[in-house]
Amino acid sequence: MRTVDELDVAGQRVLLRADLNVPLDKSTGEITDDGRIRASLPVIRKLSERGAKVLILAHLGRPKGDTFAERAAGGPSLRIVAGRLSELLGKPVAFAADVVGEDAGRVSQALNDGDVAVLENVRFEPAETAKDDAERRALAERMARLGDLYVGDGFGAVHRKHASVYDLPALLPHAAGDLIVAEVSVLKRLTDNPERPFVVVLGGSKPSDKLGVINNLLGLADRILIGGGMSYTFLAAQGYEVGNSLLEADQIPAVQAVLEQAAARGVEIVLPVDLVAASHYAPDADHIVVSVKSFPAEREGVDAGPETRELFAAKLADAKTVFWNGPVGVFEFPAFSAGTRAVAEAVAGVDGLTVVGGGDSAAAVRSFGMPDDAFGHISTGGGASLEYLEGKTLPGLTALED
Repeated sequence: MRTVDELDVAGQRVLLRADLNVPLDKSTGEITDDGRIRASLPVIRKLSERGAKVLILAHLGRPKGDTFAERAAGGPSLRIVAGRLSELLGKPVAFAADVVGEDAGRVSQALNDGDVAVLENVRFEPAETAKDDAERRALAERMARLGDLYVGDGFGAVHRKHASVYDLPALLPHAAGDLIVAEVSVLKRLTDNPERPFVVVLGGSKPSDKLGVINNLLGLADRILIGGGMSYTFLAAQGYEVGNSLLEADQIPAVQAVLEQAAARGVEIVLPVDLVAASHYAPDADHIVVSVKSFPAEREGVDAGPETRELFAAKLADAKTVFWNGPVGVFEFPAFSAGTRAVAEAVAGVDGLTVVGGGDSAAAVRSFGMPDDAFGHISTGGGASLEYLEGKTLPGLTALED
């Protein structure tokens, strides 16, 4: 995989596929965590300082609709991200109100050496995510006319076979950005003879999203801690009552198979022993701490209980390698954030390689005010990290290797 340092970018229009998919406040539309923008700064600065004309392609959210106009009317615009990027770079960042239209062409042609611009949300173009190869290719060809070179640095999107990620690199001289190089390097350390004990912490909502990676990790990890919404299906698979907690009943047989396979391979699966049970899903809901053996049928789990927090911390204490993906409670509600905070603090205290697998986990540690350097690596791509650990081929990486 050629790196950005091997490209002669001076005076060239560089199409940079970055990951600027930041979370937004649902009521105000403001950015709630600019971590992904900050993670993209090094390669943007490098290209700009080397005299490139930087034109950034990125997505934001999952806009709905059959046309650009429909998606733009209801979806989030990257204009706010361009504004934040300008603040962080300390210089103006131009913005094009379309992706491959007149405004994009105007902005591209107006760039001077060292300038930076952001195109509108690439997912406003329906062909960006089309399953039809010809549709995606046609859009990629229009994108390619805007630039001379391509740099892929949006790790959070490399598991998607999208026009700006998969098809566009084939049309221009291309290279991998620093962020992708760093992400792949860390993930290889997790999968190629990791220092042991190797402990994995998985949370989040659905076991169906992570059964594939769990199956693959059974050949890599020594211990897997499972919390959050996905733990309720695991508890139900062991015969426990979980009340109104998030449950994928159709996944119980698959979960039982995973538990049997883990036992056969000698991999320890650690589940919650107590939970915070709320009357309903709300930040101010009435809540109590209960054992998993006596969960009230009319309540729902919203956080790991104090005994589980201590158990998880103890199971992490001797680790030499840690991968953590997914909160173990509704950390967005302060009353139900203690479990996720306890995991974050325990992972930060590990003497070894610690990787926070992006997404909500990264947002959580930042919401707790923990510095990024408290961890070995904070990934910008939760889904991409999981698919890499699952052993899947990631289209965006394949495109950069060609």
